[in-house]
Amino acid sequence: MEVSHDQQGAAKGDPAGDAPAGGSGQSDADSGLLLTMLGKTTRDRQAERREATRAEIIEAAWDMTREVGLAQITLRGVADRVGMRAPSLYTHFDSKNAIYDAMFGQAWTECLAHFESLKDQEPPDAREALRFTARTFFEFAVRDLARHQLMNLRTIPGFDPSEKNYAPAVATLDLAQELFLRHGITATEDLDLFTALIGGLIDAQHANDPGGDRWTRLLDRAVDMFADHLDLP
Repeated sequence: MEVSHDQQGAAKGDPAGDAPAGGSGQSDADSGLLLTMLGKTTRDRQAERREATRAEIIEAAWDMTREVGLAQITLRGVADRVGMRAPSLYTHFDSKNAIYDAMFGQAWTECLAHFESLKDQEPPDAREALRFTARTFFEFAVRDLARHQLMNLRTIPGFDPSEKNYAPAVATLDLAQELFLRHGITATEDLDLFTALIGGLIDAQHANDPGGDRWTRLLDRAVDMFADHLDLP
């Protein structure tokens, strides 16, 4: 989801000093400086429109996913929702997996941004910090089943996220690892156990009490068991 801006180099002047045909004699560099001084910027409107269309396609894919399930979305169905013919959709996404990839990256980017927005609220106490982190991820995950399935469960045969869209997932896990290190928890298997513990509670909540709080109410108790195992104060 990138917007490219073509940069033009300064035009070369005529050796004899003549202005280019139809020009005023002002170089592109001078024009760019003038636009900057006037507070104007060059916009790639075509790229902006393309990016807006991609965003609309991704949103339509999420809407369809929440209605029929991740595995059941189709390129034709997504295209219909945005008023586009299926062949035109291929100019934005060349396969259904490409749409999944964009959705995956968007979901983890949102999760990462959510965690980063709450950094200042993290308690200084180790046990409370673990509770806070567990609840933050738990609440984000149970809010949207389809999003959770794509982010955390391998429900789409043959789909693997691209390196670019996997990066925010890695960055989110890095935040958890940094938290552990700040409180002297250095073993990789301890982080693995923590993520498996919280992930299991999320799955149980989705499967057995969607929209309820049966496993939500067990979250602090589960974290305390983990903290007791590590002899945290």
